[in-house]
Amino acid sequence: MSDPAVAAQRQQQRQQGLIAGLVTLPFRFFGVLCGALLLCILIECVGMHFFWPEQGWRHAQGMLHYELDQLSTHFTRSALVQEPGRTAHRLVELGYDWLFVKSGLLDWIRDASAQAGAGSHRPTKDFRYYIGLVYVNVESYLIAAAYTTLVFLVRLLVLCLTLPLFLMTAFVGLVDGLVRRDIRRFGAGRESGFIYHRARASLIPLAVLPWVTYLALPVSVNPLLILLPSAALLGVAVCIAAATFKKYL
Repeated sequence: MSDPAVAAQRQQQRQQGLIAGLVTLPFRFFGVLCGALLLCILIECVGMHFFWPEQGWRHAQGMLHYELDQLSTHFTRSALVQEPGRTAHRLVELGYDWLFVKSGLLDWIRDASAQAGAGSHRPTKDFRYYIGLVYVNVESYLIAAAYTTLVFLVRLLVLCLTLPLFLMTAFVGLVDGLVRRDIRRFGAGRESGFIYHRARASLIPLAVLPWVTYLALPVSVNPLLILLPSAALLGVAVCIAAATFKKYL
């Protein structure tokens, strides 16, 4: 096969891969969010068992209150939402209604508590007694998982509010990298495909890992401590990739 035919075939494969990537992007994003939520719940349950057993599910409840207070205090304005604090409270109220009321979790807790109380007063260890044991061991983890999901929703809202920060740093890095690229080309500077491929490979991790890290944290921290350095690193990676780009696609 001739060189023009090979080049055309490769170009067609790149275009097909780009289209497939764009089509599957929402599904991959949803999968990342689901994985981060499961990781967040798992970390909270492990922490309840080993690190804060005396607090129990109230640790997750305290994180929820802290996240809401911090959002209302520090995020008073946003380019995406008019009132972030009120939006977060509405989101939590909706999530609480779905997780505790409409899911039947509150009714299940009341019924299981009644069965556990009835079984504990029986002299013989019957079915209700073992149901009570299961209830005692599972109740705290279910409530903690529900509150952790609400914390996850609040943090996801914070990440959506910080999207302009990542877009701005990526845009600044792109412009600066293209200027550096033109200066290097006019000055007959050397190009490095190795640097370009490494910078390009780091773009997705720098965009995804800060989200997963912030969503899965078992403690409440200021989101800027994680997101601001991550946005700066993303801008640097975009700058390096744009500055070394020529024919290495």
